[in-house]
Amino acid sequence: MMCDIVVERSWHSENMTDNQLEPCIKLPLEDGVLADIVEKAKDWALMHGACMRSKLNFSKDSLQFAPFVLLPSTFPQKEFKKAVEIQIILNELVHKVAHDYEFLSSSLKSTIEVDKFTGSLFQIYETVHKEGITQQTFSLGLFRSDYLAHSATNNNIKQVEINTIASGFGGISTHIPSLHRYILQELGHGDKVKNVPVNTALEGLCGGMLEAWKLFGDPNAVILFVVENITYNICDQRFHEFEIRRQNPAVIVVRRTLTQIADTAKLGKNMELIIDGLSVAVVYFRSGYEPAQYPSDNEWAARLMIERSLAIKCPSIHYHLAGTKKVQQALATPGILKKFLLDPAKVEALQEIFTGLYSLDLDEHGNRAANMAIMMPDGYVLKPQREGGGNNVYGEKIREVLQSMTDSPERTAWILMERIVPPVQKGYIIRPGGPKVPQMVNLVSELGIFGVIIGNSDTVIANQQVGYMLRTKLSDADEGGVAAGSGALDSPYLIQ
Repeated sequence: MMCDIVVERSWHSENMTDNQLEPCIKLPLEDGVLADIVEKAKDWALMHGACMRSKLNFSKDSLQFAPFVLLPSTFPQKEFKKAVEIQIILNELVHKVAHDYEFLSSSLKSTIEVDKFTGSLFQIYETVHKEGITQQTFSLGLFRSDYLAHSATNNNIKQVEINTIASGFGGISTHIPSLHRYILQELGHGDKVKNVPVNTALEGLCGGMLEAWKLFGDPNAVILFVVENITYNICDQRFHEFEIRRQNPAVIVVRRTLTQIADTAKLGKNMELIIDGLSVAVVYFRSGYEPAQYPSDNEWAARLMIERSLAIKCPSIHYHLAGTKKVQQALATPGILKKFLLDPAKVEALQEIFTGLYSLDLDEHGNRAANMAIMMPDGYVLKPQREGGGNNVYGEKIREVLQSMTDSPERTAWILMERIVPPVQKGYIIRPGGPKVPQMVNLVSELGIFGVIIGNSDTVIANQQVGYMLRTKLSDADEGGVAAGSGALDSPYLIQ
C-alpha cells in the first residue's frame, strides 16, 4: 500500500491522557540543549538520506529531510516481539487466501458491484484466472502489517491493516534507529541505545526481490519498478534500487510509470514482458494502488499485460486483492481462519491481534453494524477499499456518511472497524521549516512489520519477517501521512 504512510486516528487527546507511556529520557529538554540537538539531528537526516522531495517546492535537484520524531518512542518489548513473530503466520494466511478463488470472489462480490476501482482489479484477476495463470505461477509478496497498542487491552497490539502493495518506507526507516542512537549518545544516554532494535527491512525486502529474480532464471532479465508520474518519496525507492545493486551488481533495475509501460512494453513469444528490449524478471509495484494512477484505459491495459506475462509480480493481482479491506473484514469473521490455518495455535495468535471488523452489506448484519456506528461514531473507523491514506472517515462524519448510504449499495464497498485506543507519550516532531525550538506534544505510534513470501499454490519457497518501521503522529490528528507532515518517522524504544 502505500507511498504515504498513514496512522489510524485514535481517541482525541482529552480521552487518552489516562494511558501515558513514559518517554525514553526525562522531558522536556532545556531550550538550549533542544535547539542544538535538533540542528544536529536535521543535518544527520539530510546527510544519511532520511529525505523526501518537497511537495510545496518540488525539484528533482533537491531534497528535504522527512519529518521525524526527535527521540525514539517507547513501545512494549513483548508486543514488539509478538508482532515480529506473527508476521510469518500473516504471510502464510495472505498467501493461502490469495490462492483461494472462491473465497476472494465471495468476499469481494458485493464490493466489486459498486466500487469501480476494485471491480477493475477483479476483472483483471478474472481474466488471468480463466487463462489458468499458466505463464507465471509464482508470486512475490512484500507485505507490511500495521499495529497500534490498545489501551483497553493493557497495551496489547491490535492490527490496523495489512498492506500487500507498495508497502512504503522500508528503505528510509532503516536509517531512523541509527539517527536515534546518535541522538541518545549526543544527549549523554549512550547506555540506552541497546533498547533501539536493529532494523534490516531494506536488506530483507531487496533480498526477496533478488530471490524472485533468481527464480525467474534469466541472468539478463531486469527488475522493473512501477512508479508514480511524480515521486516524492524518492529516497525510499532509490535505496531499494541501490541495495539490489549492492547485493548483486549484475542485476539492473529500471523505473517506468504505467503510462510508459503501456506505450513501450510488449509480450514476447513466450509471454515474457519486454520493455525497451529488456526482458523483465520481477515487477515491483510502487504505484497502481489507487484510481488516480490509472488515468485512462491504457494504464489498465498495461496492468493486464503485466499480470498476463511471465514476470514474477510483486504483488500479483491476487495478492493485491487479498490485501483489500473487505477481505480483511471477511477474515475476521468467526471460524474463517480455520479454513486457511490448520494449526490452532496460529489461529489463536491471529485472533488475539484482530479487532472488531464489520461488514456493511445491505443485510441484517450490515444494518446492525451501521446502527452501532451511528449511535456511537467515536467508537469506530469507517474504511473504503483504498490504499495510500486519507480515505477513512472518523467521528461525527461517520454518522453523516452512513445515514446518506442507508439503502444504497454504495455502503457495501465500506467496512467498519472498532477504534483502537493507543497510549500517549510526550515528544518532539521535527519537520522541515519547523521552529528552532520545537514544542513538546502528545504523540501516538503505529508499528509496521515487513514480511517476504515467495510461492505458488503448491509451494512456498521463502517466508520471512525482515524488519520494521514506526511512524508517529499527534495524538489528536485523524490521520498521519508522513509526506503530508502530520506524521513522522520514528523507531521504537523497547521497554519491559
